[in-house]
Amino acid sequence: MPVERGSLDLPRKPGVYLFKRKDGRVMYVGKATEIRTRVSSYFSGSDGRRMVPLLIEEADEIDFIVTKSPSEALFLERNLIREHKPKYNSRLKDDKSYPFISLTAEEFPRILYTRHPPDGSRSWGPFPDAGAAKRVIQLLRVEFGIRDKDCRGSDGCLAMHIGLCKGPCYDPEGYPGIVKAVTDVLDGNAKILIESLQNDMDKASEDLNYERAAGIRDMISSVHSTLSQQIIHSRFYQDCDAIGFSSIGDSAVVIILHAKDGVVQGKTEYPLIHRGDISESVSLVLVEHYANRRPPKVLLLPSPIGDSMEKWLRFRRGGSLISRVPRRGDLFKLRKMADQNAEILVSRSERSSSGNLEQRAANEGAKLLGVDSLNHIVCFDMAQLMGSERVGASIVFKNGRPSKKEYRTYKIKGDSADDLSMMRESVLRWI
Repeated sequence: MPVERGSLDLPRKPGVYLFKRKDGRVMYVGKATEIRTRVSSYFSGSDGRRMVPLLIEEADEIDFIVTKSPSEALFLERNLIREHKPKYNSRLKDDKSYPFISLTAEEFPRILYTRHPPDGSRSWGPFPDAGAAKRVIQLLRVEFGIRDKDCRGSDGCLAMHIGLCKGPCYDPEGYPGIVKAVTDVLDGNAKILIESLQNDMDKASEDLNYERAAGIRDMISSVHSTLSQQIIHSRFYQDCDAIGFSSIGDSAVVIILHAKDGVVQGKTEYPLIHRGDISESVSLVLVEHYANRRPPKVLLLPSPIGDSMEKWLRFRRGGSLISRVPRRGDLFKLRKMADQNAEILVSRSERSSSGNLEQRAANEGAKLLGVDSLNHIVCFDMAQLMGSERVGASIVFKNGRPSKKEYRTYKIKGDSADDLSMMRESVLRWI
């Protein structure tokens, strides 16, 4: 059955959305700054691509993964397209390759701005803001003296003579320390560098050198935007699952985000009835999920799961397994991203079950009264205010839920003061 617009319940958050068939096959992957608005455009006629009507006709459901930012959604979209090879995706919507910052694998590494990282290099990105990535490379060269070209000649290059390079022709013994400092900054540990820039900006302002202060301010902004930790891609999770949990009352959802080779590749969701503690519900899901598949090397958990559970997981893996409850860093951010996706799903489930519960109540009432349906109920009541003002009122329930727009009050016009006469007048006026 084709997916219908009225059945959508999607978050107003950045992330990716997946059009799927009943058998789980992914037909299309897209990214969005706001998932609900973007997906709605497929049904409004504003998206003129020829494949859209075919996609809507073939898809049976729309899934999503929420990310922290649109740039992370871009990278996740890229990986999911590579993973699933969807029928209606031919290339990224943006139709271009985004740049990386790379450190080469040479004895004395160079820093590169590149769209195709060399084999064996350490790379960060991709970065949608190419200009910011270039500015960060320039800053790292100025601050640390890391080289960006091959060193040739015993006299050193021009960059060395003007203080932009402290490579092997300048100080081969000290160069590994420079590489480590640059790596730390690119890994997100830029606090000292940003504090130094902040001090320079303050001094420039005090000296009334506002042009220089503005330039440093822009540099700080570039560092923040380029080096913000991209949850979707990290060297810290090469083979791990991040477990997210959220509950409302007895309803709960456990989400498992799957990461491999440093990138998030997808998710699995488990709705459940939650009546114990978090570790009990999570353990129940872990047993179900890994009963027929091999656990990853690392599990990121919302709470400890106990020795016996860990022993069983190691047995299922057939080797060592690390379970962690991360408190900070990339792994913590990835696990919190799993929580965020679980929160959205449990809220959606609660809204849906609330409506179903009211409908079930109406059906049960009809059964008790021996009638076919109680899907449309009108109730009347009468009141006399201060012994003189006589008022009738009607309220309406449809499918077990109040229909407040149909509530009415009636100022009684007849002379009769008894409730039955007033009721009769109110009902006749309602009819």
